[in-house]
Amino acid sequence: MSKLKFQTKPEVHITKRNSLGIETSRFIQDLALRILQMGTGSLHKRQGGFTLIELLVAITIAGLITGGIAASIMQVMNINHRASNHMICVRQVQQAGKEVSKDTLQAQNVICGGGSGFPLTLSWTDWEDGENVVVYNVTEDNELRRTHTVDNETVSTTLPVVAEYIDPAETSCVWNVSMLIFTVTAAVGTESETRVYEIEPRPG
Repeated sequence: MSKLKFQTKPEVHITKRNSLGIETSRFIQDLALRILQMGTGSLHKRQGGFTLIELLVAITIAGLITGGIAASIMQVMNINHRASNHMICVRQVQQAGKEVSKDTLQAQNVICGGGSGFPLTLSWTDWEDGENVVVYNVTEDNELRRTHTVDNETVSTTLPVVAEYIDPAETSCVWNVSMLIFTVTAAVGTESETRVYEIEPRPG
């Protein structure tokens, strides 16, 4: 009987150890499976779309980039527009100076009107004894106009409008002893150009 008891105890003890090991192994496997399922679910959720915070950040960055590009484009367009306006002003004052200088160099008589000096009247006798009279005026439409008559008859080949965008407040003619000082300003938008021409007529 004592021999039988000795054999039974170890068998019971061994059985308990095996049961605990099986339960522990099952617990670990179950835990690993749950962790794997959680990781897979999180991966699927990331692949399905962006979170609200990520979307807001992306929209903000896109807005900043778009705003910067739009501002740069507007700045370039504004610079080009201003440069174009300035070139128009330069061409107008050059054209005005060219025509007034050409007529003044031939003039034997120069008469400046009151105030700003307009109307400016230039007259001379040509080689065929024709009496030439050229009159310059700045109109309310900001145009510098020229009329040319020979023996009281209008010369139809001349263009009446010499220059446009002329600023009447900054344009003047002054006779100074022996020369005509012609100051002309053209303005387009925010741009303007001023030239001063000192023209000495031919000896009378």
